[in-house]
Amino acid sequence: MNTITHTERLAIRQLTLGDTDFIIELLNSPGWLKFIGDRNVHNIEDAINYLTNGPLKSYAENGFGLYLVVTKADDTPIGMCGVLKRATLDHPDIGYALLPAFAGMGYAYEMANAVLKHALHDLKLPVICAITLPGNTASVKLLGKLGLQNKGPFVAEDSKETLLLFQN
Repeated sequence: MNTITHTERLAIRQLTLGDTDFIIELLNSPGWLKFIGDRNVHNIEDAINYLTNGPLKSYAENGFGLYLVVTKADDTPIGMCGVLKRATLDHPDIGYALLPAFAGMGYAYEMANAVLKHALHDLKLPVICAITLPGNTASVKLLGKLGLQNKGPFVAEDSKETLLLFQN
């Protein structure tokens, strides 16, 4: 496996086409649907398409993307975290999501902090952004804890939705 970084409790690696079951579970979890949106990934074919045209394509084109986060203790997939390059943002942004069973255990901060350090130090990306819905109070709090500054409301060109933009 292509490990990107790790923490005391977590290993963060590139996603593969072998991660389809996890992708289906995560992308249909309540938090994902509420705060990120329905990506219409409901079966293995959808998951392969999502992985191929999302994270795997991003690794090839940008040298980074969304990564799988697993526990070191037993290699259990718990979430995704990584760096994305969106056409609607001037700089790469950090994104993350956890399965509900692993929320409230400090994993979100642990994985996002490790990926942020990877982006700044290993990838040498000078500016990292993040976007979130204003109502996602857990995400707003986490982004602040990571040291990212709230730059205020942001409306992406491809959306009418008002988000909050954070930046280091």
